[in-house]
Amino acid sequence: MPEYLDRITSPQEIKKLTVDELKKLAGEVREFLIDSVTETGGHLASNLGVVEITIALLAVFDMPRDKVVWDVGHQSYVYKLLTGRKDGFKTLRKFGGMSGFPKTEESEYDSFNTGHSSTSASAALGMARARDLSGGKNNVIAVFGDGALTGGMMYEAMNDAGRGKSKVIYILNDNAMSISKNVGAISKYLRALRQKPMYFRSKEAVLKFLAKIPYGGAGMARGIRHIKRIIRATVLPTTLFEDLGFDYYGPIDGHDFELLFTAFEQAKMSKKSVLIHLLTKKGKGYALAEGNPQEFHGISASGSVKKKDFSAAFGESLVDVAEKNDKVVAVTAAMPIGTGLDNFRERFKARYFDVGIAEQHAVTMSAGMAISGMIPVVPIYSSFLQRAYDQVLHDVCLQNLHMVFPIDRAGVVGADGETHQGMFDISFLYAMPNMTILSPSCYTELSQMLRYAVNEHRGPIAIRYPRGTEDTENIVAQFEFGKGYILKDGADIAIFTTGRMIKTAVKVSQILAEKGIDTGIYVLPTIKPLDSEFINKNSKGKKLAMTIEDGVENGGFGAAVSATLNCKDMPDVLVKAFPDKPVPHGTVSELDRMFKMDAESIALSAEEKLNER
Repeated sequence: MPEYLDRITSPQEIKKLTVDELKKLAGEVREFLIDSVTETGGHLASNLGVVEITIALLAVFDMPRDKVVWDVGHQSYVYKLLTGRKDGFKTLRKFGGMSGFPKTEESEYDSFNTGHSSTSASAALGMARARDLSGGKNNVIAVFGDGALTGGMMYEAMNDAGRGKSKVIYILNDNAMSISKNVGAISKYLRALRQKPMYFRSKEAVLKFLAKIPYGGAGMARGIRHIKRIIRATVLPTTLFEDLGFDYYGPIDGHDFELLFTAFEQAKMSKKSVLIHLLTKKGKGYALAEGNPQEFHGISASGSVKKKDFSAAFGESLVDVAEKNDKVVAVTAAMPIGTGLDNFRERFKARYFDVGIAEQHAVTMSAGMAISGMIPVVPIYSSFLQRAYDQVLHDVCLQNLHMVFPIDRAGVVGADGETHQGMFDISFLYAMPNMTILSPSCYTELSQMLRYAVNEHRGPIAIRYPRGTEDTENIVAQFEFGKGYILKDGADIAIFTTGRMIKTAVKVSQILAEKGIDTGIYVLPTIKPLDSEFINKNSKGKKLAMTIEDGVENGGFGAAVSATLNCKDMPDVLVKAFPDKPVPHGTVSELDRMFKMDAESIALSAEEKLNER
């Protein structure tokens, strides 16, 4: 039985423990996370790496009066565990259970919702300025990884914070890893900082010595600051962070409680904004995760079997296309494995570009390649493509550049919750001039679409596909650009659908058939431009037209089909899509049922609509 963890219900209990007891608590936390997360699934390696940092934060600062913003938020499990949510781990990322990310409505200890990278510095600065305007005295802290520093938004925030008067504490958790190995000049810069042992070993020795002095240690620390700066200037010139206007502490061993306490206490006393640079080991305490942090960044629940999915199918098809077309280049925003580019990376090293967690840069850099004669293929998760909205519109669509956007994780994605649901891509891309949108139903159709997009199409084109595996029952790939096809004809209702929702449409048709309602299924693999002639032809004479899509109702597939049918001799249109509200975490089937997007609910809606008529 855990000696300390079971009695920790709030940070107040942590503050009572000695350093030796905190070390034992850290071990118990790691044991708990390994047992729990390997059972439920979730982000493991990143949380194992921040155990000591989290404990030290809760011991030194006054949460929830002091505020902490966790960048991305997937490394907040330890924080949740030690702020009264231990029992919630039984339902981690499950429908109706505890979120895998910070949620302000879940706990008073969560100060800001996060799910995407490189946002914490801006949010924390805004909270600090609001504090100052209202006369508050609390600390505001942002904890972010070295991967976040590949995102430009971090530098916008730090440039602002460094010249401003509102104090904020930035903690850089440097484990030399994000989901995949970090790339670029910033990664090299941080590596150079880590490799200055003479200065930093001497600094750590001084800090440890001062920490042991019961009276006057803090004053002595201030007194020798000038000497430390002379040593630093001799060994290492000012850091980027100091040039931006921060007090810089580090690099410091992020697993050493005494050093952490000293650094955090110094940060509290500082009159200006601070950046604390901590070195940690991703996956620490779990040999499998330490040896393979990429694989253990996010893990599935125990017993689940990894199968070929749409991401892998895309990756295989892209390699085949690139073999025959040497103009094809692949660009990723730090997600080569998640988007299926690992094989392309090995096969075509010179044509592969990882730009870091920088979707905006990825799109505009690719636009530069496209206007110079290359064919960039830029796979990005649907929820992350939102970050490059302006670049897609301004730099790609307005110039009508030939670029391919494979949109991974389109539609409902499940356990990662509202920050990761890919619900909005149809709506925000549909209004963009020159943009084309395709939606495959299976791997074969995805491959056909990719070949068309690269070799035949001209202009920007997106191919949206869901997370997970294909379901090819009752589906035969029949992709012809701009054309719809009849999966099943019917006299009473015309269902227009696309992508993963085809299988739902089939079930709806079967349910209605049992009630004597003859339903046709009409598939539109090309979402934009729509096959208007096909839609109108197959709507005439029907009692009802219905659309089913894996996106939001506002401005989506259904809205476009409805506009096509806006004639007096056409039937009413029933649009079935997700509502204008956040979609929480849960399995895809659970979320479909919650929002009445399952076959049974849709069939009932159709029957009720017919009865109204």
